[in-house]
Amino acid sequence: MDDPDFIIVGAGSAGCVLANRLSADPQTKVLLIEAGPKDGAISLKAPAAMLANLTSTKYNWAFPGAPEPGLGGRSFQHDRGRVLGGSSSINGMCWIRGHARDYDGWLQRGCAGWGWADVLPYFRRAEAYDAGADTFRGGDGPIRVTRPRAENPLAQAFLDAGRQAGYPMTSDISGQVQEGFGVFDRSTHKGQRWSTARGYLDPARSRSNLAVRTDIHVRRILMDGLRAEGIVFNNSGIERKIKARKEVVLCSGAVGSPHLLMLSGLGPAAHLTSHGIEPIADLPGVGQNLNDHPDYVLKWRCLQPVSMWPQSRGVMKLLSGLRWLSTRTGPVATNHFDTVAAVRSRAGIEYPDLQLTLAPLALQGTTWTPVVGHSFQIHVGLMRAQGRGAITLASADPLQPPHIQANYLTNPTDLAAMRNGVKLVRELVHQPAFASLRGEELEPGAQVESDEDIDARLRAMTGSQWHLSCTARMGAADDPDAVVDAQGRVHGISGLRIVDASIMPEVVNANTNAATIMIAEKISDVIIGRPPLRPAGPEAEVSLNPRWATHQR
Repeated sequence: MDDPDFIIVGAGSAGCVLANRLSADPQTKVLLIEAGPKDGAISLKAPAAMLANLTSTKYNWAFPGAPEPGLGGRSFQHDRGRVLGGSSSINGMCWIRGHARDYDGWLQRGCAGWGWADVLPYFRRAEAYDAGADTFRGGDGPIRVTRPRAENPLAQAFLDAGRQAGYPMTSDISGQVQEGFGVFDRSTHKGQRWSTARGYLDPARSRSNLAVRTDIHVRRILMDGLRAEGIVFNNSGIERKIKARKEVVLCSGAVGSPHLLMLSGLGPAAHLTSHGIEPIADLPGVGQNLNDHPDYVLKWRCLQPVSMWPQSRGVMKLLSGLRWLSTRTGPVATNHFDTVAAVRSRAGIEYPDLQLTLAPLALQGTTWTPVVGHSFQIHVGLMRAQGRGAITLASADPLQPPHIQANYLTNPTDLAAMRNGVKLVRELVHQPAFASLRGEELEPGAQVESDEDIDARLRAMTGSQWHLSCTARMGAADDPDAVVDAQGRVHGISGLRIVDASIMPEVVNANTNAATIMIAEKISDVIIGRPPLRPAGPEAEVSLNPRWATHQR
């Protein structure tokens, strides 16, 4: 397509949404560019095959992380989708929106139109919830969302232990009550992953006004002064250019979008100059404000044969695969995250800052290989970390990945919250519900008792939930660190918009895929010129624990 109205760079969680919504007008020509391949592999359809995709670089950018000072100088890989559907094609399929206070916080930071009442209608528009539509949930959207039954004895023990420990129960973790224990919705349908490539792009692929091009790595934005004209990319060793008649829209994610801005001369001027890039616009916030969710995993032996250990190896693994291929049912048809808890790490915190998730099989370190024998693990995710990192250039070469420094656990408040999380999970697993299931504590180990020892273990083993975000955050024009306005337009630059997780002012208290899709749904109306959906009314207000100021639960 030689003269598209819109060029969308990145066919991920946001890009596929925009490709569908913008091309719905047959008079609008849309070009969708993706650096990765098409999404035809069977591993991208089978939910339990997510580990195979994360341990491969075929569909994963697998960005190297910098040594992390808060983790004893450790570094690890940052997984991001590199395929049609982006991270929604390789992620854990956990579907959760975050708390209403997250979005009201965005509104208070100068992002008009992004409060909870404003965004809820777009969450509803995006989803088709198999438990049925209501005030909080959508019934006929492009993303199929499955409510699990949580039938595994370990999942039931998790819920029962939460009740025994005095935590509230929630009937819908994305509904009126987030705080508490409940089932964990997932973006699957009839035993298959439901990515944005599946939900949004597939229905639009046959449109004559939509062109989808894969395996094309965009090198920079084509600029004419302070206007974005198009993109520059390499095709078979030859540099090529293509112009957009209306806009270039970056949907390359929290790593890719700020990286592409800086390669194009849009970013912190001194930093660009140090890499031999002539600054076009001094935008100091580009790449800054990196948010993520640190993750630590506690592990136990399981005394009963109820874990997924038999299905993870040998003949049983093969039979499970064959069952999925023929019926789309069985162990391969799920992500195995059936239950979740959103809790507060201490009294005095208004709404949850920890996410606890049980998996019915423990994995070893960073190898992703199962622990030998029956086991289970519980993730402690810090969902409102105070530490901030940055995406910066490592080189002016577009083919070289950027420098990713997240600064996990460098903030004392974050370390304290994670330490409390370890103690809370230990208390949970020592409730009567786990008595017949709980064996030896494998991680951190019973010998790790003091705060100092727990902190040392956290520094040695904490990883990431791969929810990098906020590196081109929204904010008012007079906010020197804001990169885009409330409509996703880059400050001071015409013809250029960013629509992905990078524009979040602060990361949401949840896995980020649902929120990223919501962002794209909302800004698609802005781009089209359609009035925003009617804000939700008082019936959609969420509840808070009335004792939050004085009690942890």
